[in-house]
Amino acid sequence: CHLIHYLKLSHHLIVLNYLICTFDKLKSVSSEDIKITDAVFDGVEVRVFEPPAEGDESLKRSVVYIHGGGWALASARTSLYNNLCRIMAESLNAVVVSVEYRLVPEVCFPEQYYDALRATKHFLQPDVLAEYSVDPSRIAISGDSAGGNLAAAVCQQLSKDEDLTVRPKLQALIYPVLQAFDFNTPSYQQNMNMPVLPRYVMVNYWIDYINGNYDLAHELLVNNHTALNVGQALSFHARLNWTSLLPPSFKKSYKPVVQTTGTAAIVERLPALLDVRAVPLLADDATLARQPRTYVLTCENDVLRDDGAMYAKRLERAGVPVTLDHFHDCFHGCMIFTVWPTDFSAGVQTRDSYIKWLDENL
Repeated sequence: CHLIHYLKLSHHLIVLNYLICTFDKLKSVSSEDIKITDAVFDGVEVRVFEPPAEGDESLKRSVVYIHGGGWALASARTSLYNNLCRIMAESLNAVVVSVEYRLVPEVCFPEQYYDALRATKHFLQPDVLAEYSVDPSRIAISGDSAGGNLAAAVCQQLSKDEDLTVRPKLQALIYPVLQAFDFNTPSYQQNMNMPVLPRYVMVNYWIDYINGNYDLAHELLVNNHTALNVGQALSFHARLNWTSLLPPSFKKSYKPVVQTTGTAAIVERLPALLDVRAVPLLADDATLARQPRTYVLTCENDVLRDDGAMYAKRLERAGVPVTLDHFHDCFHGCMIFTVWPTDFSAGVQTRDSYIKWLDENL
């Protein structure tokens, strides 16, 4: 059983890697005026996209962008993310810093988180911002999927750092993965076999990220790790109660899956399952209240839809201005597919809505 599970996951990752490598050979979107340079911020590789200087030498807006890929795939340098960041830099006339964090299997949690945090904190230093002619009061941190996870976790940490003189004005999260507490939310149940990101693949991305074993996959799928007899998880149930956090249109007729008796040893073996640096949705209300104005993009055909919606609702309840931008006919990962032969209308639609929000709020 575990071998079959592993082979299915391996096949899925091989296909995704093939697609990424194929797309990477495609011609990038033309933006000749955008200057692209590779740099190292506090030991972390980044790619910086800079629009041309204006005559009045005014300071520019900026976005720190963290790419998706299950903490294991893709790169700031692939054409898919290169194109997205080029278009962002051009459309917003903003400096975009794309973080090239290390991936599974080279490293596991918390190294991806630390890479993203170090690169972001380095960029937020006043002298570095001055070097790139960036306005310290107009910076956003953003990311998609696993990058949305890292962006949210980094933003939470930055809000607690009393030594920082510059903090993000905004955070923008695109179909973010924010929790490994409940793999039976309505969107996980509804989209468990949805292409691009089936539920079993998301569970295994989590297992790889937190350095676990695939033999735990079934127990996670049925929520044995957060059963009522798992004392470490008890205090978090209220923070992730989707019955009170999701709108009726998301809940539909789905029922919660809460086990009475589960396996406490899972959390003992994998404490990152309840670590807010890995699972930002588990943060306390005081931390959420310190977050900046937030944009969350969700897609109906996505197991992660409810992660984003629950985070938006919890932030809203904590007093943070939030925009939940939901797309009924879109799917996970669609935003990066805007270049032939995968120039999907879903990609253009979500990308344009995301950039429009940044333009109006940054």
